[in-house]
Amino acid sequence: MSTAVAEVKEKKSEPLFSKKNRKLVSNPLDIDNPITVQVLGVCSALAVTTQMKPAFIMAVSLMVVVICSSVVISFMRNTIPSRIRIVVQLAVIATFVILVDQILKAYVYEISKQLAVFVGLIITNCIVMGRLEAFAMANKPWPSLMDGLGNGLGYGIILLIVAFFREFFGSGALFGFKIFESMGLHYPGNGLMLLPAGACIVLGVVIWVQRYLNGFRES
Repeated sequence: MSTAVAEVKEKKSEPLFSKKNRKLVSNPLDIDNPITVQVLGVCSALAVTTQMKPAFIMAVSLMVVVICSSVVISFMRNTIPSRIRIVVQLAVIATFVILVDQILKAYVYEISKQLAVFVGLIITNCIVMGRLEAFAMANKPWPSLMDGLGNGLGYGIILLIVAFFREFFGSGALFGFKIFESMGLHYPGNGLMLLPAGACIVLGVVIWVQRYLNGFRES
């Protein structure tokens, strides 16, 4: 009995930023990245990365949705009937997606138009659904928040890397600022980088480099 009590006290006294919790954030940035390792959320990585501004907004949007949804589902996990858990998860995600979409339309309307339906498609994004089903449904709110943060950051980093190369080589700009023109140089742009094929090439190279640096590890 005393051993059990000691174990309970040890669990309760676990620091918020313990090694275990830090791994929930750090692993998705590298060895468990949702795009390059798990190959999830690839559609938006190919569709919204022609420029860094919409890629950044998309990354922040998904991160907010996955964090908030993970925390809410974690709080509700013991009260959700297993038969309707997917429906409940979708309802929670849809609520936050609608809020994010309305905020984007109110404050960054032009970028919201560029993102078009892709913000709405966060509702069915495999990364968000996967984290709720695989982690938030079985863990407390704080670890669920850290897990959502890690996966959101991992997704966002890859989006920004792909967008960097596509916008720089595609139009010679970064965040809309014309790099070559500011130096008095003429750069016609590489049209391939602005096409879906260019996105596939850049993402493929990013995946290859990431796995090469990790010795072809997947976990």
